[in-house]
Amino acid sequence: MITSGSFGREDSRWPAGGKCKPVLRTGAAHPCRRPAHRLPSANMNDPEVTMLDALANTDLIAHRKALDAAGAAIKLVLRLPTPLKPIADQVIRSASSVPANLAEGHGRSGRDRLQFWRIAYASAKEVDSHLRLLAATGAISSSAAQVVLDRFDQVRAMIWRLLHPKA
Repeated sequence: MITSGSFGREDSRWPAGGKCKPVLRTGAAHPCRRPAHRLPSANMNDPEVTMLDALANTDLIAHRKALDAAGAAIKLVLRLPTPLKPIADQVIRSASSVPANLAEGHGRSGRDRLQFWRIAYASAKEVDSHLRLLAATGAISSSAAQVVLDRFDQVRAMIWRLLHPKA
């Protein structure tokens, strides 16, 4: 079943019989075209609107802090023993995902922007979980892990404010 809003609009449906027939009356609207007075809606087939005045990634403070936190997390797990390499790889992927999604969201607008920032927030939570697990098992120093956890906590707080601006 098609649920897109554009398929449900009266002006986007094909006329009865499935074929577009020429209009014989002058001045009448063509049955297969959208009326010119109607503004386009935000549907999946509409062109994406991008921000022309987007700032550089370095202008987003959360992005800079996320880069620092990701670098610290990656340094912390680089020398883990072989049995823990899958967790280290996941820390590297999720930590690097935070600044990457902040940067990509910063170049978007509307729902796209919020979605990328939500992914960045979730990735920061994932890093938190993995580092706590590694610290609990003694694979990494608890004090070193706490420093990185505090950095990601600051990043998550900044992302939260981006997602929930004060009215």
